[in-house]
Parts: sequence; C-alpha cells; structure tokens
Amino acid sequence: MERLTYPTDLTDAQWLIVEPYVCTSGLGRKVKHTKRELINSIFYQARTGCAWRLLPHDLPPWGTVYKRFQDWRDTGTWDRLLEGMRRAVRVAAGREPEPTAGAIDTQSVQTGGKRGAVSGTMQESK
Repeated sequence: MERLTYPTDLTDAQWLIVEPYVCTSGLGRKVKHTKRELINSIFYQARTGCAWRLLPHDLPPWGTVYKRFQDWRDTGTWDRLLEGMRRAVRVAAGREPEPTAGAIDTQSVQTGGKRGAVSGTMQESK
C-alpha cells in the first residue's frame, strides 16, 4: 500500500541526484524500506523538527530511520552529498566547481575573548 506524499518528499528528479550518494552494493539481506523512503523520513523529521519517536506511522519505524541517519552521518555520506550538490549548483550557474576566494564578515568576528574586551567593531571611549 502506497502512502500519501508529504511536502518534504523527494521528487523523481531530486531522487536521481541523491540516489548515487546513498546507493549500496546490493549485497546483504533484503531491505525492508527503500533508501528513498528513509531519506524522505529524515527530511520530514528535519523540516518539521519533531522528535524521532514522533515520526508518522506511515513512515518507516523511527529507530530504523534514526539508525540510517546516524550511519550516513558517521560515514560522511551527508557531507559528500552536500559537497556534490554545492559543486553542481556552481557549475549550473556557470562558475568553477570550487570557489577561488572567500570573505569573512568582520562585523561578526570579535577580537576580544574576555568580558569587557573591545570587539573589532567597537571604538574605545576616552
């Protein structure tokens, strides 16, 4: 039985981009939940901010979803996915895949580490 879709579910086009980052060798035991369904569940939790245990019952069990999230976090899958997407967006915009320069917002960087120290954007009064 197929479930109704959530706004956080991947489209077919989005899944084609994400799939290579989460695919496995195909060896091992038969999977009970597809990778796409697990990704959809993780995205649902991330977007709604609900507790893992409060995932809707039409999604895979929260323990299964959370374990897969941890596995992908620990193996660097999320980092590789975000890096690949960043590169693809830059290339699609006609830019080099890797940035050639960076900028630091000096308004956000404080120079003093102790209470009462003057920050980089404050003037000391005389």
